[in-house]
Amino acid sequence: MPTTSDPSRREPEDALDVPSGTQALVLSPSLESPLSRVPVEAFDNMLVVSTTRSPQKVEQLIRERGGDPNTVGLVPVSGSPVDYDGPLWTTSVVHPNDLSGIYERFDRGMNHVKPGEGWVVFDNVNVLLMYAERPSVGNFLDSVATNVRRRNASGAYALVRDAVAEGTHDRFVDIFDVELDERDHGEPTR
Repeated sequence: MPTTSDPSRREPEDALDVPSGTQALVLSPSLESPLSRVPVEAFDNMLVVSTTRSPQKVEQLIRERGGDPNTVGLVPVSGSPVDYDGPLWTTSVVHPNDLSGIYERFDRGMNHVKPGEGWVVFDNVNVLLMYAERPSVGNFLDSVATNVRRRNASGAYALVRDAVAEGTHDRFVDIFDVELDERDHGEPTR
C-alpha cells in the first residue's frame, strides 16, 4: 500500500486492507482499536460507532494518526453520560442495550458517508453482547453491514475473538465478507 507524503499522516505498516463495499470482521487484541490500523485516507470520510472509547479518546487517536477529526462522525455508545464539544460530528449518546437507538443514530450518520470512498468502523461488538442476546446482536450487525455494503463503503467491525464462544463467532463471521485476524497482524482467513 502506498504511503502518504504528508509526515503528519502516519500510515501503519500493516494497515487493514478493506476495499470499498467490503465488510470485514476484524479479530482484534482486547485493547486495540481498529482506528489504529485503518489506512490514513480512511479518516477523510469516516463514521465510527464507539462502544469503548470516549469522543475525546477517538479524537486523540485520529489526531495521532494524522487524520482530521472534522471529517469523522461518531456514534458514542455508553452507559454513562458523554460530554463532548469538539470537532467530531457526534450524535447523542446511546446506551449499549438500545440496539434500535444505536441503529437510528448510525443510519443518520450514514448520510455523510460517501459512496465508494467512506469507511465505517465499529470499535468493539463484544460490548453489545454484554447487554443484548446474541441473535439480536447478530441481526443488528447484519443490518449495519448490509447498509454499509449498499453504500459501497468499507466496514471494519472489531471483535475480541478470545472473549466470545465458538457459536457466537460462527454466527458473526457469516455476516461479513472477510475475516481479518489482527491478533498477530495475520492474513485474511476467508
